[in-house]
Amino acid sequence: MAVSMRDLDPAFQGAGQKAGTEIWRIENFRPVPVPKSSYGKFFTGDSYVILKTIALKSGALRHDIHYWLGKDTTQDEAGAAAVKTVELDAALGGRAVQYREVQGHETEKFLSYFKPCIIPQEGGVASGFKHVEEEENKTHLFVCRGKHVVHVKEVPFARSSLNHDGIFILDTKSKIFQFNGSNSSIQERAKALEVVQYIKDTYHDGKCEIASIEDGKLMADAETGEFWGLFGGFAPLPRKTVSDEDKIVDSHPNKLLSVEKGQAVPVEADSLTRVLMDTNKCYILDCGLEVFVWMGRNTFLHDRKNASETAEELIRGSDRPKSQIIRLIEGFETVIFRSKFESWPQATSVAVTEDSRGKVAALLQCQGVNVKGLLKAAPVKEEPQPYIDCTGNLQVWRVNGQEKVLLPTSDQSKFYSGDCYIFQYSYPGEDKEECLIGTWFGKQSVEEERVSAVSLASKMVESMKFLAAQAYVHEGSEPIQFFSIFQSFIVLKGGLSDGYKNYIAEKEIPDGTYTEDGVALFRVQGSGPDNMQAIQVDAVASSLNSSYCYILHGGSTVFTWAGNLTSPDDQELVERQLDIIKPNLQSKPQKEGSESEQFWELLGGKSEYASQKISREPEGNPQLFSCTFSNGMVVEIYNFTQDDLMTEDIFILHCHSDIFVWVGQQAHTKNKLQALTIGEKFLEQDFLLENLSREAPIYMVMEGSEPTFFTHFFTWDSAKSTMHGNSFQRKLNIVKNGGAPIIDKTQLHAQSIPYKHKALHTISQPKNSSTQAGKPGEAKERNHKLITQTRG
Repeated sequence: MAVSMRDLDPAFQGAGQKAGTEIWRIENFRPVPVPKSSYGKFFTGDSYVILKTIALKSGALRHDIHYWLGKDTTQDEAGAAAVKTVELDAALGGRAVQYREVQGHETEKFLSYFKPCIIPQEGGVASGFKHVEEEENKTHLFVCRGKHVVHVKEVPFARSSLNHDGIFILDTKSKIFQFNGSNSSIQERAKALEVVQYIKDTYHDGKCEIASIEDGKLMADAETGEFWGLFGGFAPLPRKTVSDEDKIVDSHPNKLLSVEKGQAVPVEADSLTRVLMDTNKCYILDCGLEVFVWMGRNTFLHDRKNASETAEELIRGSDRPKSQIIRLIEGFETVIFRSKFESWPQATSVAVTEDSRGKVAALLQCQGVNVKGLLKAAPVKEEPQPYIDCTGNLQVWRVNGQEKVLLPTSDQSKFYSGDCYIFQYSYPGEDKEECLIGTWFGKQSVEEERVSAVSLASKMVESMKFLAAQAYVHEGSEPIQFFSIFQSFIVLKGGLSDGYKNYIAEKEIPDGTYTEDGVALFRVQGSGPDNMQAIQVDAVASSLNSSYCYILHGGSTVFTWAGNLTSPDDQELVERQLDIIKPNLQSKPQKEGSESEQFWELLGGKSEYASQKISREPEGNPQLFSCTFSNGMVVEIYNFTQDDLMTEDIFILHCHSDIFVWVGQQAHTKNKLQALTIGEKFLEQDFLLENLSREAPIYMVMEGSEPTFFTHFFTWDSAKSTMHGNSFQRKLNIVKNGGAPIIDKTQLHAQSIPYKHKALHTISQPKNSSTQAGKPGEAKERNHKLITQTRG
């Protein structure tokens, strides 16, 4: 994109250089920074530009830009906000997603920045009238809607405003009432209480009474009588009248329009495909409620402004107040946009955009602008942390047909690729003993034993009343928690189970199961003595890799091999693993490039091999999704907190390298039993179009028994998950008791898992105590279900 410095407003200098939110108000058609103390305070007569900057784990910064239009803002002012948003994107390198937000119809992503809500106030600067100060002691009536974020709208203080479907907040001088319509959900009522708390803290200095009024409960108590007395006495509520918010938008076929000289020209095609859009043009994809403006990488700034104005005119001319405009740059399309097309390339080059970002930075630097935040930050290299205590008690079973066989201490860290295993790990948590029950699936294991392993492990979890976390782990995709529990882990070829033996016999496949006196090659990997693995690979030279160390043995001969790209720490791990694999034999060290003939003979001769380290899926920025089982929908919860986890529901925390399925205490029993299957479906459906591995680790965690490796993604208060009642009852207790959760001590006691503390194990003595524990088991629009705008 060609950038002219006169097009970039000086108010945007230095914007987006660090994570956080920045807001500008449009005054006389120019952006003016809003003081941080006023963030979340919007006026109906104004227009605003909001920049949200997120620091990704990769080290890069991601930007979302929103322009918010109050219901009384002028058309010229709204147009200025739209144009300035395009300019701000240009200043950031032209890769931000831009959203048009209209008062009363804001996106959930926008509202999530200002939790629990925004309550726009009358007045405005640019529209020529003063901000209206709050009249002291004035009574206000608000209607709330939303299960994950709350849309708040002030309505006339009259009985006729009330109905059975909504949730209403009546704010008086000394008391705040929440009226719950009989048709509203528990989750909506709980979220509305967050608004009650906000009003109490903001307008009453935290000092006023709170009352909850149930629809249909006549004059049964004093507070109900007091509430209806403010409306002149009780009377039956009217039927809800249809408002703009309730009108169902007619189904709208997706239409692709090319922007030509300020006009939207239909693109004729039998189906929507990526090839229809030219990098030198701008396009509008009209989907009814959503109107996307797609801007090619090679378009000019004035082209993008014209396309935005054309989209504004499109929805203004067709009287579509609820339609949202979302502007995207080529190469940074959102999931929801890509899902509208029948075909979309799995990978698109963004090198030109990265280059454009550098050019923008260079132009700005020539003008004396600080460009530190415009260039991609260096990735922060952090070793993943297990967030699990490694001094616990471990038991391991190998699955054999429909049974599980307890392994002795000496064998519990040696897994065969043709088998499935179940492990139970009990360990001290932060305030109670915790337990993880996992299933490990070997790459060569048979389907019957995989099914059996799942069934056996699930019965173990059920027998513990779902208090244990549960995990599905696939060979080659093990999470850091798994390796930390086992510390020294070995994967051997072949299998010992009847299922595996029967399978290779039926298929007449040679049995390559590991034997101690045979020829075997092990790749050694890991980060240290408490996290090291030896993986048996084919005993041929092509299995070597310059970034790893290896152990090769044949009969009484043992070699260790160190690649040229390995470190002394890597080589130390080889010695430790050698003590486990071949403890009584002297090894012959080999250095890459100076190997002996005997070494190559054992591998069957020389051949080319790799040098690049095997990459693993890095942990990404976590995303939280709510799962709705009645219609199979998946909804993203933006800027999530612990309070977004509702006890009636099931949520998925997607960390890209692995996923967690969180199950509320009051979720339906059938859904609890299907929790891990839900996680598998999430990976299979690939709602985020990320080519997710179906073998990514899946955890199931139950409310009240969340392990630290789950809670560290939140600012966690364990007392909240041990409270009485449903989501609304819990929140009401917190609001009425000044923010302090009421702990259910009986539940906390019941969740304590019996555990026998055990000292830290050394590498030479794997963790196990088969005598300490009993038997736990006995005591095509594929993305039509994604109804949220996910990150680009």
